[in-house]
Amino acid sequence: MKILVAEDDQISRKLLSTTLKQFGHEVLAFDNGADAWDAFDASPVRVIVSDWLMPNLDGLDFCRKVRKRSATEYTYFILLTANVQGKDTYMEAMNAGIDDFLAKPLDRDQIWMRLRVAERILKYATVIQDLESMLPICSYCKKVRDDNNYWQQVETYLSNRTGTSFSHSVCPTCYTNKVKPELDKMKKG
Repeated sequence: MKILVAEDDQISRKLLSTTLKQFGHEVLAFDNGADAWDAFDASPVRVIVSDWLMPNLDGLDFCRKVRKRSATEYTYFILLTANVQGKDTYMEAMNAGIDDFLAKPLDRDQIWMRLRVAERILKYATVIQDLESMLPICSYCKKVRDDNNYWQQVETYLSNRTGTSFSHSVCPTCYTNKVKPELDKMKKG
């Protein structure tokens, strides 16, 4: 995986980057949250490991920006913590969109386990996104099912979703196979 690291402590950043590379991952490392955000915004990655307290943009605000970025595949966000104080602090992090925590000093086995979880969750997130992008359509009447399990005409569905207006016409195949025989019947009758 390509992993973005945001860590202001040079030794911790180097240790984490080296460990991730030894696990076979590609690493983009930054010494502050603002530069890390700029890199992510330019080219999103699926996993971020970020320190909590950093200059310019801390880990929680970095995560909030990642979560607010539209049209982005789900990004697994791991927050590095040194001395977090109590449940309220963790709740604040979870509300910001943090997925997991890694305690400092860094432990290779813990990093490896967290990344295994990240890989599994990202795989499922991709499957869910693919399923959500499918539009169920009836094979017979061509109505589509919306998110509320309501079946409606394709035109209504698309108009509600996109604001598109439709004008109706008849394609050449339907004209030949449907309309022309009806017109011929009317002429004979």
